[in-house]
This record gives sequence, C-alpha cells and structure tokens, in this order.
Amino acid sequence: MIYPWQTDDWNRLQQLRAQWPHALLLHGQAGIGKLQFAQHLAQGFLCESPQPNGEPCGTCAACNWFSQGNHPDYRIVLPEALAGEAPGAADDAKPADADEGGKKTRAPSKEIKIEQVRALLDFCGVGSHRGGARVVVLYPAEALNVAASNALLKTLEEPPPGVVFLLVSARIDRLLPTIISRCRQWPMTVPAPEAAAAWLAAQGVDHASALLAEAGGAPLAALALASDENRPLRDYTLGQLAAGAGCDPFACGEALQKLPVPLVLGWLQRWLYDLLAQRMAGAPRYFPTHAAALARCAEAVDANAFARFMKAVTRQRTVENHPLNARLVFEELFLGYREMFG
Repeated sequence: MIYPWQTDDWNRLQQLRAQWPHALLLHGQAGIGKLQFAQHLAQGFLCESPQPNGEPCGTCAACNWFSQGNHPDYRIVLPEALAGEAPGAADDAKPADADEGGKKTRAPSKEIKIEQVRALLDFCGVGSHRGGARVVVLYPAEALNVAASNALLKTLEEPPPGVVFLLVSARIDRLLPTIISRCRQWPMTVPAPEAAAAWLAAQGVDHASALLAEAGGAPLAALALASDENRPLRDYTLGQLAAGAGCDPFACGEALQKLPVPLVLGWLQRWLYDLLAQRMAGAPRYFPTHAAALARCAEAVDANAFARFMKAVTRQRTVENHPLNARLVFEELFLGYREMFG
C-alpha cells in the first residue's frame, strides 16, 4: 500500500517507466513512509498483472510470494537491528545474537555490512526466476558502512541487466557522494499538516496536531508516539526541562537511566530547538503546547551558555550508541542544561 500523501509521488514516478533508472534514491524526512513506498514500488515491478497506474494487483502468484516475503526475484537489505521491519529480508540480516544456550551474545548490528552486499551481488549475478525484473531495496541506505558502500559502488556503476535498485534514505547527507551520483534522486513529499492530522485522526489518534508537531510533521512518527510506552517518562522529562533552573539532574538520571541514550537526546535536542525558536521567532516547532514554559525559559537562559551546551549535546550525539553508563550521561546533560540559567 501507499499512503494518501504519496499518490502524487507515485503518479509522477510512473512517467519514468519507459526509461526506468537502474538505481532510484528515495529520500526525505523520517516517518513519512518511504520504506512502504519502496516496497509497493518493488511489488509493482514484480507483479504479473499490474494495474494501469503501475500498482500491483495483489492477487497474482508474484504478489502472493511478495507478501509472504519469499519472491525469488526480490531482495531487501537492511541492518540486523531492523530485520523484523520488512518481509523478504535475507538470512544474513537476521540477528545472530544468541548462542546455543539461548544467551544473548551481542547486540544486533545497526549497519549494513560488506557480507550482506556481497550476498546481494551474488543475487544480482543470477538470472531472473520469472523472466522479469529483479528488484533490490536497501534501507536505510545511510546504514551502509564504508566497506559495504565501496562494494556496492561498482555494481551501481555497471548494473546487471534487469536489476532495479531502490535505495531509501532519511539522511542523504550521510551517503557517499559517489553513491548519490549514480542514482536518480527522488525527494519524497511531506504531507501538509492538515492532511496528516486528518489521517492520524482517522487512525483513532487523539491530540493529532500536538503529536504531529512533536514528530516534525511526519505522520508515521506521530502515530508511533501515540502508542509509545515511554510517553510518561517523556512527559516527566519535559516537566524537568520546563523547570529551567529548577531542573533536578540527579532525579532525571534516576528516572531515565533505563532508557536508550539516543531517545532522551532526541527529546532534549527538540526542546533546545524550541527554546531557540521561541527566543528568535516566538513560535516553537515541536512542543507548541509548552509555549508558555518555553517562553519563560528562553527569557532566563544565558545565550553564551546555551551555545556551549548545544555543542556539548551535539558531541554526545556522536557517541550516543556506545556502551555508556546512561545514568551518568543523563546527569551530566541535565547539569549542563541547568547551568544555562546561571
């Protein structure tokens, strides 16, 4: 399926059918359904009775194989950590995180590794099982590590006949320029706020506009926020940030220590963005329901201290996935936040 806001992208893409690029780079904001769009596009390529607009019929043998994740002419390559997000993932993307006794041995990788790309190249070297196209989806493309990117590059330069690559990225700035240059770029449309809020309301989501603002306008991200089990701790964190100089760093460290560091950093960065937006333009982007608290904090914050703290948070982002002591990280971060208020 594609989402309502993707219809225009779909229809415009069909104009490329006569001379389809060997590699298409679908890029745009996270949480707008790019992966689902790429999968629907892949199914349309493989469908044996596609509709006039290129969408798959959903009933032929090829569509049934695709929906079950075992179409022989389709591969999706993604990190081990995301292997459960899409059917049809190759076996080498499945997490190998348990030994024979069932004990966890390592965390699933968040990178697309060179071994996965080598297996993909073997797939590309075999002829089509059904006499049609062979389709490869790489998601997210920015997860390709350097070795994997270089291994893929030669195939993108000299693609095998009949193979279509669909690369999906929310961070095109993290891709090698040589990868980007060998793809046809396609920026995906972000839905209008009114249309996104209406879609969320149709899914039974309350306070759709507020959730959509927090998700930066991305409806799927807003939908995930609506059912996020960490919502109470997120509200607690915003309450501490709203306290400004009254923020309690050690209570924050105690309350948040079991959460992933990237999650809390995301909350903090969005709050800091809104502090700056409130100070400069009087209009927060992510937390409009906290406008009064943001205005109060923006008045009290020291500009130089704010700049220093922003740099500290950005540095922390570079090591957010390392095995750090989360409680100590959070205590240090919230101490730095409190110091902005002198």
